[in-house]
Amino acid sequence: MLAKIFSGALRGIGAQIIEVEVAASQGLRSFNIVGLADTAIKEAKERVCSAIKNAGLKPPNQETRRVVVNLAPADLKKEGSHYDLPIALGYLLASGQTHFEPLGKIILGELALNGELRPIRGALSFALLAAKNNFKQIILPKENAKEAGLIDFLANNNTQIIGVNNLKEAILFLEGQQEIVSHKTLWTDYANRPAVSEIDPIRNPASNGVDLGWIKGQEHSKRGLEIAVAGAHNLFLQGPPGTGKTLLAKAAVSIMPDLQPEELLELVQIYSASGLLSPDQFPNQRPFRAPHHSASEPTIIGGGQPVRAGEITLAHRGVLFLDEFPEFHRDVLESLRQPIEQGEITVQRAKVNLTLPARFFLIAAANPCPCGYRNDPEKDCTCTQSQVAAYRRKLSGPLMDRMDIFCWVSALKYEHLTSQEKPQESILVKQKIAQARAIQKARLQNDGLLTNTEMTLPLIKKHCQLDKPSEMLLRKWVDSGDLSGRGYHRVLKVARTIADLDNRPNIGLADVSEALSYRQKETAN
Repeated sequence: MLAKIFSGALRGIGAQIIEVEVAASQGLRSFNIVGLADTAIKEAKERVCSAIKNAGLKPPNQETRRVVVNLAPADLKKEGSHYDLPIALGYLLASGQTHFEPLGKIILGELALNGELRPIRGALSFALLAAKNNFKQIILPKENAKEAGLIDFLANNNTQIIGVNNLKEAILFLEGQQEIVSHKTLWTDYANRPAVSEIDPIRNPASNGVDLGWIKGQEHSKRGLEIAVAGAHNLFLQGPPGTGKTLLAKAAVSIMPDLQPEELLELVQIYSASGLLSPDQFPNQRPFRAPHHSASEPTIIGGGQPVRAGEITLAHRGVLFLDEFPEFHRDVLESLRQPIEQGEITVQRAKVNLTLPARFFLIAAANPCPCGYRNDPEKDCTCTQSQVAAYRRKLSGPLMDRMDIFCWVSALKYEHLTSQEKPQESILVKQKIAQARAIQKARLQNDGLLTNTEMTLPLIKKHCQLDKPSEMLLRKWVDSGDLSGRGYHRVLKVARTIADLDNRPNIGLADVSEALSYRQKETAN
């Protein structure tokens, strides 16, 4: 007999429908899996045979049968162990040991030798695939049911999430002998998550506990950080060693607003498909990724074999912090130019063309020269002109023009370091930023955008109208050559964010002036 069961394959962070066809016929005993399967799938026959035997049924290796499993489409590379359950159920259907209607169901799961189901990667991606293609049910390991249940955040979702513990339970449910209630993950499940202070810092390295109030002085840079987080604008921090650039960047975590439902869906999908998500735990805060400056281009932008999401995708809707910015390889830095503009990255490899989300905002930190003390009033710079030129050569004009806010982080005096801390400063700033983000979301909801930095040119023209004094000021900057066309539009976005932070509907001269003050790079030269 021939049986066909629907399953899925991960492609980047998305998923594609796979048909698992199983033919069981009398003949010399054999078990073959075809359809460009990787080693993990080819080894499935051992797990499937043991699991079927432990479920009290007859496995292929105890019968005189020739079993062929085809994973269609046959020209698509298949990877992973989540085909175990559909292969096992397909064989049981083909051999007549069970009877159920496989249409309208997507089935996934890795089998242990005793028939228990282990969690899989990309459960949310498969659930979104099922909902998009109007499948009635998706059957998967129970540990993945909470994650897959996030599709209930979608409007008009009619797909049931069925979590099963083992092969036997899956058979009983499919045969109608056991009822399993569809799992639903409500927004309250996420809203009632533990506070940041209760999160395990080992499993959640982004929760570094740095409060904005710990940073003494640096009011100009702290204001720049507040604006950058509020509008998701790129921030460039420059100054001598030990002045607090890294601490400022880490403090961004404490003032970033809580995730919205649509953002949570995107992040869970990314981290689950990348194998970085615990089945019972959702992200508790926006991502903060800080790769080392020795990281390769595939590590940063994505790639490899098979293709995996890079740091810019893992930083989606959060912060990508690049410390020691000029120490990164030049090709790595230049590869950031496209995703900064478009909010996504297209990874092209042999027979693979994937587009991954990358709507991050960049925080870069750098010293002014290799020794770090160029133009410092207290210390002499020991670098030669050629060393400084080589150090800065990696920071190309087109790349730096994509930075929205430039802040010089000066050395502090003793009275600053010993001044009293501002208690709970992060909480107050976070509330202000959350209000500004809510204003942006309401303004841009018809366009499907969430932050000011995502505005296209027509939206900038619509939402960033200026009065005469502001126009005259910007005209002076543009005509003098201090502001490029790209820089002009970035100034307008930053000015719009500054007005949102003060809950003002219109951009004023003060907003434009402050936005321009953060474009002045001469202090960082």
